[in-house]
Amino acid sequence: MIPVWLVVTFLVTAILYSSVGFGGGSTYTALLVFSGLQISLVPIVSLICNLTVTSTGTWKSQRAGLYDGSGVWPILAFSVPAAFLGGLTPIDDQSLIILLGLALLFAAAQLGWNAARANAPSSEPGAARPRWIAPIVGAGIGYLSGLVGIGGGIFLAPVLHMLNWSSPRKIAALATAYIAANSLAGLAGKLIALSATLELSDLIVFWPLIPAVLIGSWIGHKFMLGVFPERLVKGLTAALILFVAARLLWRAFGGS
Repeated sequence: MIPVWLVVTFLVTAILYSSVGFGGGSTYTALLVFSGLQISLVPIVSLICNLTVTSTGTWKSQRAGLYDGSGVWPILAFSVPAAFLGGLTPIDDQSLIILLGLALLFAAAQLGWNAARANAPSSEPGAARPRWIAPIVGAGIGYLSGLVGIGGGIFLAPVLHMLNWSSPRKIAALATAYIAANSLAGLAGKLIALSATLELSDLIVFWPLIPAVLIGSWIGHKFMLGVFPERLVKGLTAALILFVAARLLWRAFGGS
């Protein structure tokens, strides 16, 4: 039986992340590390939850036509194989915690920056963008995502904004597709890598997390940005990520 606090924190995480266009895999992974779950299972559970949150968003974005002209396919063509290779790559417990902590620090910084600039005027999308940069960066982020069990959209989105890649709405949709595709590829890699030792019974116990993130993502998409300003939501999410990153790095380098 998994602890109630874990279900509740996954619910809250899904609300916060989905309300700003992400899946929450980085914080899911950190929370699972804190829960004491066997490290080899952490990326698998995290990626399943991440895929659960983002697959619905991807479907809705596709129906809304947000991928037309977004440039999503060249990015996925590079990132998905890289995420699969990341999933196949073995990683020791210490390295996973350190990489995840550093990744979360970056994520907190970029969300905090976006929160500070939430009301800043944006330039017209699509001007003089070097199209080869995003696929290459996407592949690097994809490999890291598969390795540590996150989706990576929270790292790709600021790159696309810096490149003035498209409209904010299309970038959010592209990040959602990127997270879903990388989560699926990374999960496949992890399952293959652990096929000899993985038991289905090890994962079934975590089933309450699936409805928790489904409900959380539904709340986040439907209500959160309509009730609270986007700057406030991003600021709160950045503060949560920063706290989790500090705890992870403190633990990794000998803290209690």
